[in-house]
Amino acid sequence: MVKTSDVVLILVAIIFPPAAAAFIAGCSCDLLINICLTILGYIPGHLHAFWLIYKKMQAEERYGYGGYQYVGNGTYQPYQEPQAQAPQGQQPYYGATSH
Repeated sequence: MVKTSDVVLILVAIIFPPAAAAFIAGCSCDLLINICLTILGYIPGHLHAFWLIYKKMQAEERYGYGGYQYVGNGTYQPYQEPQAQAPQGQQPYYGATSH
């Protein structure tokens, strides 16, 4: 199912592919790759941006909206809340100061 945000990403990718890559991947190697591909030829930049959008749509179908995080190279993994690390034998302390 195509959502409004995906349609907007596709329109942005048509106008300026590196912007779509930046929205999806942030400031990462995929953005640099997309910039280089767009400089080498407008079509390769488009193909890469559309591939990133496609992989994002696959992750949304697999993990649900917002249930994934981008790990690079067009791959996603399920989102996991970071857990506080406590020294061995101690419970994690969630206050403003430590013991």
